Amino acid sequence: MELLQVAQRATDLDRAATFYADLLGTAPTARFDPPGLLFFDLAGVRLLLDVNAPSALLYLLVDDLEGTVDRLRSAGVSIESEPHMIFRHADDTLGPAGTDEWHAFVRDSEGNLVGLVSRRS
Repeated sequence: MELLQVAQRATDLDRAATFYADLLGTAPTARFDPPGLLFFDLAGVRLLLDVNAPSALLYLLVDDLEGTVDRLRSAGVSIESEPHMIFRHADDTLGPAGTDEWHAFVRDSEGNLVGLVSRRS
């Protein structure tokens, strides 16, 4: 079994398309409006922005956590939590052994909380 799709609430598809295209560095792959559906491809997993979906907490792996947060802050995005270390991976259960996992949290254009994650050696 594998994860195919995650849905996130988006009340304004144009605004959400702009936000997520900037955050993800890629354009949407499909839009169906009506009924109000916008898709992005995240390495084979579909991110569905849906006017009828509940809010979800997404965690997105980014290469440069501080740089991403700084770029989003400059764009006026609300930073809910600055980058901070969560834990060290002692084994490969949840991530590469010997790496530290860092998180930051932002609000997307629709008011949803989004986690940004990086792993550091």
